Amino acid sequence: MLLAFTALIAGLVVLAWSADKFVDGASATATHLGMSPLLVGILIIGFGTSAPEMVVSALAALDGNPNLAVGNAVGSNIANIALILGLTALISPITVHSGLLRKELPLLLTVTALLWLLFEDSRLDQMDAWVLLLAFGGFIGWSILSALNTRNDHLTQEMALEAAGHTMPLRHAIIWLVAGGILLVVSSRALVWGAVTIAQALGVSDLIIGLTIVAFGTSLPELASSIAAARKGEHDLAVGNIVGSNLFNTLAVIGIAGAILPSDLPADVLYRDLPVMSVLTLMLMIMGIGVLGRGRINRIEGGILLSAFLAYDGWLIYTLT
Repeated sequence: MLLAFTALIAGLVVLAWSADKFVDGASATATHLGMSPLLVGILIIGFGTSAPEMVVSALAALDGNPNLAVGNAVGSNIANIALILGLTALISPITVHSGLLRKELPLLLTVTALLWLLFEDSRLDQMDAWVLLLAFGGFIGWSILSALNTRNDHLTQEMALEAAGHTMPLRHAIIWLVAGGILLVVSSRALVWGAVTIAQALGVSDLIIGLTIVAFGTSLPELASSIAAARKGEHDLAVGNIVGSNLFNTLAVIGIAGAILPSDLPADVLYRDLPVMSVLTLMLMIMGIGVLGRGRINRIEGGILLSAFLAYDGWLIYTLT
């Protein structure tokens, strides 16, 4: 058990660190190869912040633990909105200026509704997985075209500035790209092994471990990037990181897990976790778009989101007793 806890904690720490280095190396390498800062921001940084969820979920599915993969994706979405944006708004209230982001928020709610439709039979099969992955491909194409057509949008400008900040010599960039990628896989392997071992020893389901510890750990890159963006006044980027990550998680992370290992879904996913994720997504859309005037997440709303996260985790703990 001690070894499993050590693997879990070390995996979480190295995972967060290696993901950051992987993004730095990949962004700088892409820039040296001539990719525009805007595309680096959309593709490289967007993929990079969700890389922990993707790798952890893929390894969990390969190891025969698909519920850990699904719990990781759904739990990360909940943590991204309720914990990360809630905490970020408490530190620095967030104002949404971006017209592009106002389009992505309803898209995220639509994707959430698609997940409900696919999960209706209480199963994640390969057909569901390919629908999600095809939708993911469509989302990436739409994101690129939308960003290129709205270069003066607040979000696209902030993304380009963020990408431009990832500069280093090409040799160093390649080293961090390779080393970060290797450490990302190794730490994810340690994390999955530790989480599954602890779950089995304590009699806790893989789903619960995925929804809590693993989801929190894989969301650390989003936590760091959103708080840093908000403190620099890049409010649209702070929200955009979360919206983009949740779209990646819902479409790519769950899609990859289902493509590797189709599985039946625990009833709790449909009656507890997916409803919580859906309500939080709706709340984020209302706050981000705004009922009257500009969208804004103030400190009171941030406190509500953070309280929702604590209540949800308390609910999970209560179900274990």
